[in-house]
Amino acid sequence: MRSSALSVAIALCLVLSGCVTSRGLHTTGTMTDAGSLKSGHSLADVQLSPAAWPSQDWWVSYGDPQLSALIEEALKNNPSLEQAQARARQAQAVADGVNGARQPQAKVDASITGAYLSKKNPIYPEYVLGTFAWSKSILGEFSWDLDLWGGKRAAWEAALGHSRAAQVEAYAARIELSVNVARAYVRLGYAFAQQDVAEAELKRATDSLDVTRKLVSGGLETPQQGHLADSQLAGAQQQKVAADRAIDAARSSLSVLLGQGPDRGLAIGRPHMLDRGPAVLPDKLPVDLLGRRADLVAARWEIEAANKDVKAAKDEFLPNISLTAVAGFIAVGGSTNVLQLPARQYAFGPALSLPLFDGGRRRAHLAVADAEYDAMVARYNGLLVSALNDVADQVSALSSVREQIVLEKRAVDDAQKSWDDAMLAYKGGLKGPLTPLTSRQQLLAAQQRLAALESEQIDISVRLVEALGGGFDGTAEVAQINAEAGHASSRKAATGSEHVMASSDGAQAR
Repeated sequence: MRSSALSVAIALCLVLSGCVTSRGLHTTGTMTDAGSLKSGHSLADVQLSPAAWPSQDWWVSYGDPQLSALIEEALKNNPSLEQAQARARQAQAVADGVNGARQPQAKVDASITGAYLSKKNPIYPEYVLGTFAWSKSILGEFSWDLDLWGGKRAAWEAALGHSRAAQVEAYAARIELSVNVARAYVRLGYAFAQQDVAEAELKRATDSLDVTRKLVSGGLETPQQGHLADSQLAGAQQQKVAADRAIDAARSSLSVLLGQGPDRGLAIGRPHMLDRGPAVLPDKLPVDLLGRRADLVAARWEIEAANKDVKAAKDEFLPNISLTAVAGFIAVGGSTNVLQLPARQYAFGPALSLPLFDGGRRRAHLAVADAEYDAMVARYNGLLVSALNDVADQVSALSSVREQIVLEKRAVDDAQKSWDDAMLAYKGGLKGPLTPLTSRQQLLAAQQRLAALESEQIDISVRLVEALGGGFDGTAEVAQINAEAGHASSRKAATGSEHVMASSDGAQAR
C-alpha cells in the first residue's frame, strides 16, 4: 500500500512539473515617449501657431479651383481607396466573427435517414433489425465557453484593434492620394513652365541661326560659328520635345490618380497654385503629432491589438470550463412518431480543460505573440522618430529653397537688365546682332532655374502638409487607445491574485 501511494505521489509530481507554463516568456518592447524627442534647436527659428495644423481640405489654401476639383474627383473614383476601404470592412467582419465565437451557441438540427439495418446492429431496437427503416431526429444543441480568464474577450479586443487600425489606414490612403494628386499637379505646372522656356529658347536659337547664316554668307563669321548655331537649335528643339513629353507624363499620372482613362488628363489645364509663404508650425509639435498623423494612430492600434493577443495567448495556459447541452427526439421506424415523449433524449454537462502536455505549442504561440508585440512597438518608435524628423527636414528644405528663390530672382533681374542693355546697344549700332541673343540665352537659363525652384517650393509645402498629418485629427483615437491601455492595466492588477490561485492548481498563469 505504501509503495502504491509513493508511486501515485511521484506520478502526480511529474504531471504537475510537466504542466505547460509561460515561465520565462515576456515582451521587451518599450514605446518611445514623444516628449523625449528633442526638436527645439532644429525648429528654433520657425514661427509657431496653434492654428498651423493643416485642415482636412488643405488644398484649398493653394487658391487653385482646378486642383480642388481634381482632388475631390480622385477621392471619389480612385481604386486604391476602394481597396483600403474593403480591407477595413474585412477587418471589422473578422472582429465580428471572433466576437460571435465567444458568445453562447445554440442550434437545431432535424434529419431523416433511410437505411437497411443489420440484424447484428446493437444500436437500434430489435423490431427494426433486418429491415429497411427510417431514422428520424430533432435535436437542439447549446454550448458556451465560460472564458473564465478573459482570453477570448482579449482575442476579440485584439481583432477590434486590428479593425480600428485598418479604418485609420483607409483614411491615411485618402491623405496619401490627395497629396499625390497635388504633387502630380505641381509637376504639371513645372512642365508648363519648362515648355515656356523651351519655346523661348527655340525662338532665340532660330533667330541666332538665321543671323549667323547671314554673317557667314557675308564673310563676317566662320562656318564653324554656323555649325555651332545649328547645334544650339537642335538642342533647343530637343528641349521643346522633352517639355511637351513632361506635360503628357504629368497629365497621364493625374489620369491614373483620378481613376480615369488617358483622355481625362488631356482636359487638365495649366495649374495656378499660390505660394503659401514661409513655414508655420504648430506648438507642442512632438506630442500633438501623435494624433495628427494617421500612420502613428494606426500603429498605436496595432500595438494595443498585439497586447491583447499576448493576453489571449497567456490565458491558454489556464484551466477553463465549458458547458454543453443536447435535447431533442430520436426515433427509428417508418410508422414511429418522433414527436412523442418516449422518443425524448437529452444530455447536459460541464467540461473542464487543464493543459498538461502540448509539445510546446502554447509556448510557441505565446512567443509569437510576444515577438509581434515587440515588432509593433519597434515599428511605432521608428515611425514616431521618422515623423518628427520628416517635419523638421521639410521645414529646413522649404526655408532653403525660399532663400534660393530670392537669390535666383536677383539673377533673373540681372540677366533681364543685361539683355535690355544688349538690345539697346544693338539698336544703337554699338553691338552686333548676336550679342543680345547671347544675353537672351542667359536670361532663359536663369528663368528655367527659377521655375524649377518655385515648383520645388510648392512641392515641399505639400510634403510638409503630409508630414503634419494632412488634416487628419486622431486626438480622440489616441485618447481612446490610452484609456483602453489604462483599463487593461487596472484589470490585470485586479485579477492578478486570481491567476496566482489558478497556478497553484497546476497551471502557470504568467
